[in-house]
Formats: sequence, structure tokens, C-alpha cells
Amino acid sequence: MPTIEHSALILMLWGAVGYLFGSIPFGIIVTRMMGLGNLRDIGSGNIGTTNVLRTGSKKAAFLTLILDGAKGAIAALVAGALAGEDAAQIAGLLAFVGHCFPVWLGFRGGKGVATFLGLMLALAWPAGIACCLCWLTTAAIARISSLSALIAAASSTFWIVIFGYGHVFFLGVALTILVFLRHHENIRRLRAGTEPRIGK
Repeated sequence: MPTIEHSALILMLWGAVGYLFGSIPFGIIVTRMMGLGNLRDIGSGNIGTTNVLRTGSKKAAFLTLILDGAKGAIAALVAGALAGEDAAQIAGLLAFVGHCFPVWLGFRGGKGVATFLGLMLALAWPAGIACCLCWLTTAAIARISSLSALIAAASSTFWIVIFGYGHVFFLGVALTILVFLRHHENIRRLRAGTEPRIGK
């Protein structure tokens, strides 16, 4: 856990900045700009990378992945550079919350996987790389996006400890819990054996 250096008001302001960054719905913006229709009417209606892929455009999905990851990373890095580690973690956490519950979309956002990975890369880059590798390995073997996300998230605190980033341990735990909560329907389908595979 980082040393708390700022007042609650300052941290709330950085949290608001992080939330605003995180709540930018890049999936919807990208699909509309590329003429791919309304993402809410496609597949699951989710605004994340996996559902953007269901438009049939790998380019749109890749752009969404990068932008959703970048918004969490930028929020944390800007806050860290201007205010310090405590502000960085608050801004990063609220960026994740903003992606999952954007106010201008009726609090119906994405599941936060790309934003989670972006935050890990920004705040504990070796752990972030390890999480990305876990995602890629699981996706290559199982071809299930949600399972890949759950394994990457579950492994994050292990990598944080292994690589000596203990100051972000509690943030990693919080993000992991949120990722699992956002995937509760996927977990149910995984247990039932009905979760769709990537590309289906």
C-alpha cells in the first residue's frame, strides 16, 4: 500500500480525473467512426474489445484494446507524475471503475480487462507483462476470452509479489475482485460449459 501523502480532497479530485479518463467508451467511438454500427446492438452489447471483435473488424478490436488499456495507464501515469503514488493508484482504480460504470452510458460499461492490463503495465510493468502473457497463453489454448481474463487477473497479485511491487498489492487485489465480479455471468457459463469461444 502506498504512503498516503495527500488530503482526501486531493485524492478525490484525482479519482474524478481517473474516472473521466476511464469512462470514455472507445469501443462505441471506434465502431461508429469505422461505420460498423451501434455496438450496443451487436453480440452481447458490451463496449469492450471482445464484443468489438464480433463486428468482424480485427482492426477495430485492436484499436479498442489499445485505447481501453491506454486510458487506465494514462490516468495513473499522469496522476503519478504530478502528484505521487497515492494519487496514481486512486486515479487508476477509478479509471477502471469508470470503464465498467460510465455515467453517460447509464453505468453500463465494459468488463475492464484491457483497462486492468493497462494499469498493471503502467504501475508494475513486469507484473503487467506476466499478466498479458497469461492472457495470451490461456487464449491460445482454451480460445475463451473470459477464462483468459480471469486467469490473468487471478495471477496478478502473485506476479506483483514475485516482482517486488508490494506497494500495489492491495490495488491488484481490488482490481482482481472487480474483474471477477464483472465476469459473474461468464463464470456461470464456464461452469455450464456454454461460454462461447473466441471467433464464434
